[in-house]
This record gives sequence, structure tokens and C-alpha cells, in this order.
Amino acid sequence: MSLTWRPLTMDDMPRLAETFAEAERVEPIDEHYSAEDLAEEISSPNVDLPTATISAWDGGTLVAYGLLRRRDAANPAHMVRVETLVHPGYRDDAIAARLTGWFEEAGKRIHAKSFPDAPLELHAAANTKQRWLSGVLVASGYEHARWFVDMRADLASIPPVEPLPEEFPLVTYEDKYEELTLRSRNETFADHWGSTAQSPEAWRHLVVGAKDFQPDLSFLLLSPDRDKVVAMVLSAFFASDEAATGVKDLYVSHVATDAGLRGRGIAGALLGHTLVKAKAKGFQRASLNVDQDNTHRALGVYERVGFSEHQRWAGYVKPVPT
Repeated sequence: MSLTWRPLTMDDMPRLAETFAEAERVEPIDEHYSAEDLAEEISSPNVDLPTATISAWDGGTLVAYGLLRRRDAANPAHMVRVETLVHPGYRDDAIAARLTGWFEEAGKRIHAKSFPDAPLELHAAANTKQRWLSGVLVASGYEHARWFVDMRADLASIPPVEPLPEEFPLVTYEDKYEELTLRSRNETFADHWGSTAQSPEAWRHLVVGAKDFQPDLSFLLLSPDRDKVVAMVLSAFFASDEAATGVKDLYVSHVATDAGLRGRGIAGALLGHTLVKAKAKGFQRASLNVDQDNTHRALGVYERVGFSEHQRWAGYVKPVPT
């Protein structure tokens, strides 16, 4: 088979959405993307299209893509994220070898321009239904390092909500809290596996400035002086998912609590408050993703407010000599 290989362009997003749809039909993992969704994700400040993407074409059909997302910090390793998809009808050893080889070579080039003095690691994820991709990663030297769990809560049957602490003012997200929420995010997730500090540009593009962000269903608890976010729940709504499934689902992208306040049930209370508000606005379900071995025992927190496991993703890591 003769394929044409080249970097992605923004004009390719409709074809990439078609490839995602075909993969979802064969391996249903609840990922539905419009061309607009993909354009926003791929135009991130952490992705350089000419050097950090690759795509394979069979005539006018986009049959595979690879993307490397550099990180905003290396502590201690530069954990470059690998994203990839191959059309179900084109999965073979040749295309696997081309992609995995490109990940390493392009990863080295990106790393040399970003954090040349740090170790380089490639981080990839595969749903348990994506057996071909998992096999490709393992065969090319990636090691399974972590389990990540997609959880769902039926908003028709959520448990009673615990009261929020009165000493911390509750506010709905506004742009004036952008800097404070990023600071909270970076401090809270500093000890999470695979996490690094996020830049203001990436935070705005991917989270609080994203087209799917739901500020009216994102809530903060502030310090008494209102100069710090002590807890937060940030949410998004993906219209493409509702169009494909008929279910209005609120995606909880961030749950964070100040280290000194953990163990008081604040995260669960604020998340429960968010679910009640989402139900009142017509949402039928809520979802989130969590590291199974999260050091803050987050999985248990989510179960207590009504979430249960839906599916799993394996996290893979490959150290790359530079």
C-alpha cells in the first residue's frame, strides 16, 4: 500500500473527524469529535503543526495521524504526550512502525528545543478496547505505568449533598479568577503522577477559554480574604457527544482542594453542589476521568457523590535516550 505522509494542517480537521468517527464505530470508547473540536485541541500553544504532527493519506482519506504535545515544564522529566489514531481498515505493522519511529525522532527534536537538559519520556494512553494500539505501544517498548478510570454519575439518582463550609465564600467562575484558578491547579496537581505546571497560555486555550467550558457550572471556594482559590470544580459540555448519544453530559475537568484542607469533605461537597446545579440546568449525566492510584484518594471521593466506573485507559511510558 502506498500512502502519502505529511504534517497535519488545520484544513484537515473535517477528514480527521471522519477517521475518529470510523474508529468509534468499530471501537466504541465514547469519543465524538467535530472538526471544530479537533481544531481547538490541535491549535493548542503546546503543538507545532509542522514539526509535531504527522498524517497518512490514501488519496483523499486520512488513514492515520500522530501528534506530540510538549509540556510546559520538565520536573524532572519532559513527559511529551503522544496522541494517535489509525483508521480500522489500515492497521498493519508498516503503519505502526512508521508512527512509532516518528514519535521518537520528532520527540527528540521537540525536546531539544524545549528542555534539552532533562530526561525525555513519551507518554501515551489507550482504552482497554483499543487492543491494536495497546499492542503497538507495548511492542515498541512502552511500559504500562498507570490505570485511568472514566467515571459517570446519573444525575437522576445522586446522593444527598453535604453542606459547604461557611468560612469560604462560594462563587461561580468569572474571568477575574483565571490567574487564581491556574495557581490552584498547579499547586494541587504538583504531586500528581504525570502532571506538570501549566502555562497561562495553555490554561486559557485548553480550559477556561475553551469553547466548551461552562463557567456557570464551574464553582470556586475562596479564602476569607478572597485572594486564593481553596477549592474548585471546573466543568465543560461537549455538544458533539450529545449529538452522538442523545445524552446531555457535564464533563468535570478539574477538582482541586488546597492541601491544608484535604480530609474535610470539601471536594465532595463542592462536586455535589455542582451536580445539583447541573441537574437543574437539564443535564442528565456527569462524567470525569481519574488516576486510579491518585495520591489524594480521589476515586473514593467521587464514588461517595454518585460516580461509578465506566471504562478504563492504560497509561504507557517510554523513556527515550537523547
